[in-house]
Amino acid sequence: MYDIGMALILLRRVRIKPAPFLGLQHCQRCFSARLSENVSNDHVTEQSNPANNNTERLIKVAIIGLPNAGKSTLINRLIDHRVCPVSAKVHTTRKASKAIHSKSNSQAILFDTPGLVGSREIKKHQLDTHFVSACRHAIQHSSLIGVVHDVSNSWTRHALNPVLLSVLEEYTHIPSFLILNKIDTLKSKRILLDIVRNLTCNQLESIRNYGPLVRRRKNKASSQEKPSNAVIDSKEATAPAASLPAEGWPNFTEIFMVSAMTGDGLREVMSFIHANSKQQPWEHLPDEHTDLTPEQLIVQSVRARLLDFMPQEIPYLLQTELEYYEVVGGKILTSAIVTCPNDRIARLVCGESNGKLRQINEQVTSDLIETFGMPVLLTITTRVRSKEPKS
Repeated sequence: MYDIGMALILLRRVRIKPAPFLGLQHCQRCFSARLSENVSNDHVTEQSNPANNNTERLIKVAIIGLPNAGKSTLINRLIDHRVCPVSAKVHTTRKASKAIHSKSNSQAILFDTPGLVGSREIKKHQLDTHFVSACRHAIQHSSLIGVVHDVSNSWTRHALNPVLLSVLEEYTHIPSFLILNKIDTLKSKRILLDIVRNLTCNQLESIRNYGPLVRRRKNKASSQEKPSNAVIDSKEATAPAASLPAEGWPNFTEIFMVSAMTGDGLREVMSFIHANSKQQPWEHLPDEHTDLTPEQLIVQSVRARLLDFMPQEIPYLLQTELEYYEVVGGKILTSAIVTCPNDRIARLVCGESNGKLRQINEQVTSDLIETFGMPVLLTITTRVRSKEPKS
């Protein structure tokens, strides 16, 4: 009898053991449905969603700089997703787009903007008005400005471009920070101090530190250990400031030295951005990383690789448009058409026995797989622009 009683107890335990787990799954599904329908349930909300809209924080940052400064590559590495087109040539980014990074209760929206150019560059590349105004439009919708500066160019690394300075002067009410990019190309890092002094007009002491707590403690400890040296350095920094030409911006709140290719210093940049977020409802879902549609991402990826594979000014004469896009069985089936101005350029794009076009196709496919995280079947075709207008 004792054995029979124990067997009954074990059978009961086996039967009723899965019941709480199934019930929990059912409650979670019901709770998700209620959230989508904006129906509140006090008891479930307290247990499953203790954080509400009052704890959400948001920050919008306009990433600006000259062409080929590495803005798009930097943004892709900052959010750890490939959402911005990247190539070795200038003017890869033609329109401003959003790159979204959600972390805990904070969401950062980074605006990838076209490179700032002057009137001569506008005429040379036949840029439209939307290309020029995209940067200012992004700044007007941001609460922070990130200036990306290329330190690999020995001719321009010691001064900010006048076009960039005019933009900063126009929006002095918006805080800005400086990102020195491509530091991995410098043989000696000692030159960075001279670059910083020039770009900040020797106003190093006015830069506030919003970095991580460990970094703040180190700065505080060093200032306490050597107070006399700090006073001497500040005097030396402010003495020649009046005689320097207007080649820098003295109002940067923070400076970062990073390499978008190797990833050095990027964690500090994102910590700084999220630390400046303010209490505000999120504008995007946590799993969203861009405001571009899949069709736009495909077209931009094809155009970026055409810039890499085609020489000189030829890729700027090409027009890319999407012909087909569909997701079938967990795969993306898509095709793009590249319109060439004449037969000669069409032959250059295709290459001998379509060899170059196959290389472009393979590279774009690899980029899209990284972007979407799923298999992609891509077809790229070329055509010659018709001289006669279509009816």
